[in-house]
Amino acid sequence: MNKSILLKNRPKGKPALSDFEITEIEKPSPKDGEILLQTKYISVDPYLRGRMRDEESYIPPFELNKPIESMLVAEVIESKNKDFKTGDVVSGMLKWELFQTHTGENLNKIDIKLAKPSAYLGILGLTGLTAHLALKHIGKPEKGETLVVSGAAGAVGSVAGQIGKIKGCRVVGIAGSDEKIDHIKEKFGYDEGINYKTTENMQKAIEKNCPDGVDVYFDNVGGETLDAVMMNINRFARIINCGAISIYNEKGMPTGPRLEGIMIKKSALMQGFLVRNHFDEFESSIKELAGWLNEGKLKYDETIVKGFDETPQAFLDLFEGKNTGKMVVEI
Repeated sequence: MNKSILLKNRPKGKPALSDFEITEIEKPSPKDGEILLQTKYISVDPYLRGRMRDEESYIPPFELNKPIESMLVAEVIESKNKDFKTGDVVSGMLKWELFQTHTGENLNKIDIKLAKPSAYLGILGLTGLTAHLALKHIGKPEKGETLVVSGAAGAVGSVAGQIGKIKGCRVVGIAGSDEKIDHIKEKFGYDEGINYKTTENMQKAIEKNCPDGVDVYFDNVGGETLDAVMMNINRFARIINCGAISIYNEKGMPTGPRLEGIMIKKSALMQGFLVRNHFDEFESSIKELAGWLNEGKLKYDETIVKGFDETPQAFLDLFEGKNTGKMVVEI
């Protein structure tokens, strides 16, 4: 049996299970030059919400009644391609299907002796690469500086905070529960944490936890959290706009404080980051992340959901904060 998960409707506001459709399809056979892949792990990520809109962006939108795609780990179970053999494990941007054929182009063979396969969707995948390369190119943390990370218990945020500690920073994390705050401090070495759901005044909470101000802000949330951090930035601060999950499901364009005056007064840099712009650095970045992982300097969390049919619900759970670390579906 083969199955596929399609985008049935374009969500208006928060997505729902009714926006997806799971269908049974024919199991394909590889042609010359192709491989047959069996899906092992599926990555679900907040940015997929943007691709459900029919609008121009940095990556084409999903088509209605066509399979959704994201980063997957899959095993080669039949090969008619000289560059791949049966048993190879690969990662790449693939369709949400149990079985699919592929030319092998833009797929990466992964070393499952170095780390377990699902790690290549997280700490050694796009989320780890995002944290590493965004800090390298925009954040540029230096020893003694203060780094604030929102979404600190998430897949990107948890790595960003740890890299900040490796670089000698004081690191403050923002997350959505006391349990997550305890977790990022105990496991990932964060110096302080702020539970935004129970904090009445985020601006004052950031001021209290960052007595020397904020030098680098790794933003995965946007919205009011970004506004509050900006009120506490130092001169020459660097703000990484990596994600904006707080507004992804908004039906219109939200408004907020005008930050131009602060940016000018503080000579601050705010820049959007897309990991795809740095594809040529992926190999070297993975090597550095793997080195820190093997040295015990990096740790990671996964929230594993089991079952192909549970993929849409796992995606929806991201917007409820039900994941700690990378959200992955295991088939």
